[in-house]
Amino acid sequence: MTRALEQSQSLVDALRDAGAEPILLPLLAFAPPGDFSELDNCLRHGTQFDWVFFTSQNALRAVQQRCVSLGHPLNQAFAGVKIGCVGPATVEAVQASGLTVTHSSEIHSGLGLAEALAATVKGKRVFLPRSDRANPELAEALTLHGALVKSVIAYKTVAPKLNSQQALEKLFRGGTDAILFLSPSAAHSLRDVLGSERFRELGQGVAFVAIGPVTEQALIKEGIGRILVSADTTVSAVVAVLAKFFSRAGYHQPAGAKQG
Repeated sequence: MTRALEQSQSLVDALRDAGAEPILLPLLAFAPPGDFSELDNCLRHGTQFDWVFFTSQNALRAVQQRCVSLGHPLNQAFAGVKIGCVGPATVEAVQASGLTVTHSSEIHSGLGLAEALAATVKGKRVFLPRSDRANPELAEALTLHGALVKSVIAYKTVAPKLNSQQALEKLFRGGTDAILFLSPSAAHSLRDVLGSERFRELGQGVAFVAIGPVTEQALIKEGIGRILVSADTTVSAVVAVLAKFFSRAGYHQPAGAKQG
């Protein structure tokens, strides 16, 4: 598990229920942007936008935290503004924040969201809070479809201080059967820690699981040949793709484990 526990508790629980042993090795951490002025201006004048697109829970969390700092409630910041989301986890988080989701993409990617709303966003003002390492495809696609996009860095994605050398070494001692990558940044982070050659070597013996096509493409570019891809970003889809793979590989499920 390459995400922090607080971001993945439901997936960790589901894997344990299925008889797996999750090993936590967070490869990403998050930090505030170097300058809040652009984000603050958008939040103070949020009602000038027609749409806000949240592509991740992290983007929502960053916006929520900044609204608290400004003393400007989230529901007031975007009163009357339509909300677009990528992925069911983001939809759930946005709804829990008190906002109403106008549209969620059936294809769980930013590009899928842009394509689904291509006719709707023409001439509309779109606020896109994002990471400093976000893929630019969404903003580019929205602009191509005639949207007036305000893309703002709401948070930075950084490498955490890894203090789990034991977990890293376990990857090469046969103690790990699969690695879950929930974003391209996680894949790039592990590559940077191990080095490109050792990263590719690891991919020959351990199942690399990509959550969605964008992460899959990032792994392909790193020279990884065998990649499992979940049907979507839901917990059940991740567990299902792992269960199917290990069933075919001849692994035996422990007694009492729930079927995916």
